[in-house]
Amino acid sequence: MSLHLYNSLTRRVEAFAPIDPDRPTMYVCGPTVYNYVHIGNARGPVVFGVLAALLRRRFGALRYARNITDVDDKINAAAIEQGVPISAITDRFAAAYRADMAALGVDGDAAPDIEPEATAHIGEMVAMIQRLIDNGHAYAAEGHVLFSVGTFDDYGKLSRRDPDDMLAGARVEVAPYKRDPGDFVLWKPSTPELPGWDSPWGRGRPGWHIECSAMAAAHLSETIDIHAGGVDLQFPHHENEVAQSECAHGGKVFARFWLHNGMLTLSGAKMSKSLGNIEKVHDLVREHPPEALRYALLSAHYRQPLDWSDALIEQSVRTLDRLYGTLRDLGDTDATPAIPAPIEAALDDDLNTPAALAELARIAGEARKAAADGDKRRLKSELLGAGLALGLLQQSHQEWFGRGASNDDDARIQSLIDERADAKKNRDFARADGIRDQLAAEGILLEDTPQGVRWKRA
Repeated sequence: MSLHLYNSLTRRVEAFAPIDPDRPTMYVCGPTVYNYVHIGNARGPVVFGVLAALLRRRFGALRYARNITDVDDKINAAAIEQGVPISAITDRFAAAYRADMAALGVDGDAAPDIEPEATAHIGEMVAMIQRLIDNGHAYAAEGHVLFSVGTFDDYGKLSRRDPDDMLAGARVEVAPYKRDPGDFVLWKPSTPELPGWDSPWGRGRPGWHIECSAMAAAHLSETIDIHAGGVDLQFPHHENEVAQSECAHGGKVFARFWLHNGMLTLSGAKMSKSLGNIEKVHDLVREHPPEALRYALLSAHYRQPLDWSDALIEQSVRTLDRLYGTLRDLGDTDATPAIPAPIEAALDDDLNTPAALAELARIAGEARKAAADGDKRRLKSELLGAGLALGLLQQSHQEWFGRGASNDDDARIQSLIDERADAKKNRDFARADGIRDQLAAEGILLEDTPQGVRWKRA
């Protein structure tokens, strides 16, 4: 089966073939770096990272860009409040974002090739805005430059909304300098305390939407294969990207495939900073095994909503305990990861990660029953390969079960376990039970198996 993806532009699942068969292009909307991101912001990078790795396997190469928005009114407000330049805010939170994504396994073959920053592309934005003015799709007014929505007949083709409905449902600034209330800002003036750059329209800064259009064109092409992001960006951000990009590039299609991941909810409500019901990735990766967070994000199909909860995280930890326990039981048999065909087939089916995780569990179940060394070797290879495709099971079982502990503590625990074994041999069951209780109080769970005692942290 070839790769099939749901295209938000056409509202159907389509076979994917890149313009250049040797190197597809993909652009994913990245963070606005004024604070730590919440776990909902991580769903796209994780899921589309799985896609990036798949595209690299399938086509041999990929040009993948995920931007950093480092000029924005929220960034400006934080900088003014703290009395620092915007770079002090953006450098800090961009670094935190990269570290948090790496903790979630968004690295290696899942990582972008380039992370363009908006402030490094002001020249490209100014040039694109000037082209839009020159060809009649934008106009300058009172230090602003606005895109004239009425000049683009296909406006609304991505979100499939009526222009009047879009205006009613969007956060649209109605200003006297606009020719039409739906026109959106490409450039806006900056007062002295705000960051700004020289332009033909005076000192100012770019609007949000023009940033992604300019960076995608600069690093990928005027027409890209895939543009992805959260479904909340479909309108107005992605709709406006389509309009300004296609008008600036003589009508060329901007993105052939549009992919949108569903939102995370917390107790049924959309997770957002404005509502205050967020779980920051920066905190979660310190409170829980990051791989369990990744597993949880992949547990539902990317286009569907996902309700985030402590129970979901705990279930993901238990599932990974079982998977790593299976790898431990398979022993030290050498096995090279080989991605099983059913895993590739599941991902080819519009990134069906729940089906891939089900296949991962099936392989593990078969491995637990295997007796012959050849079967164990084959199934270990498949288990590791299935994990590789999903960014899971890439650490040793010792690292997983010993997470958060020092080597000295591991040695202390093993010493107590050895002492317990000696106590049992000497029929000192009171001492043996006392050691078990002591370790249980520390969150260390013991499992007596025919191969000996195994332990893990609760």
